Amino acid sequence: MGSGALSRRCVLLVNTLMSIPEASVIDTPPPSDSYVQSFARGLAVIRAFGPDHPSMTLSEVANRAGLTRAGARRILLTLAQLGYVSMDERRFALTPRILDLGYAYLSGLPLWNLALPYMESVAQATRESCSVSVLDGLDVVYILRLSTHKVMSINLSVGSRLPAWATAMGRVLLAGLDDATLDKVLRESARVAYTPDTVTEIPALKAAIARARREGHACVVRELEPGLQSVAVPIVDRGHRTIAAMNVSCHASRYTPAEMVQAFLPPLREAAAQINQALRHR
Repeated sequence: MGSGALSRRCVLLVNTLMSIPEASVIDTPPPSDSYVQSFARGLAVIRAFGPDHPSMTLSEVANRAGLTRAGARRILLTLAQLGYVSMDERRFALTPRILDLGYAYLSGLPLWNLALPYMESVAQATRESCSVSVLDGLDVVYILRLSTHKVMSINLSVGSRLPAWATAMGRVLLAGLDDATLDKVLRESARVAYTPDTVTEIPALKAAIARARREGHACVVRELEPGLQSVAVPIVDRGHRTIAAMNVSCHASRYTPAEMVQAFLPPLREAAAQINQALRHR
């Protein structure tokens, strides 16, 4: 592996941690013999850190994780002994060792090793940002991203989440679900209008998802943010199941929707076909 590819992967791993959704309270499920509350509290402490809170006092950690000071202190000291947390002048921060947790997931993904070179080809051909995401519940989660322009008001990186129903990658991934599961996801999603062009009604969303299933790609224009548009294609495993989606996104001022599809869809499809082929031989 070249030094450039290695450095990009290091950046992706750093972003994995810093993009973990930050915790404010612990979601406590119904009592169960299989639920370990202390472990859940430890994860809540880790998730309390983020881009806006890279270091915190004990009180701040306890407040953001929904714990008592005593409980947060025990967890922080345990994490410190294990090397996952550092303390400097009464402020706590995560250490680079925490990246082991994200890498355990990413290193087990065939896409992690296979997709990046093809994504680089897409980014070079289109001169736009290229991403790969997977479906997690109601959201898409970015697992790979090559950014050439900032086209959204939020910073997207590995670990970022967006609502599946409102994104091109999400609609491609939802197109791979059975009808019952799709209905459940759409019912449970908070379908709010992000822009005047956002499609929120379930029948219209199901029609768009059906079109994505039929045509093998999805296009979303100005639905998530006023200036954002994106086209996405599926990535499938050897059983032809959709396991991920890859997209190119750009600012709507640079291309009409038709121009975007004409320019971006061919390199996306070519890259996806190469990734699919590599997955079948893995």
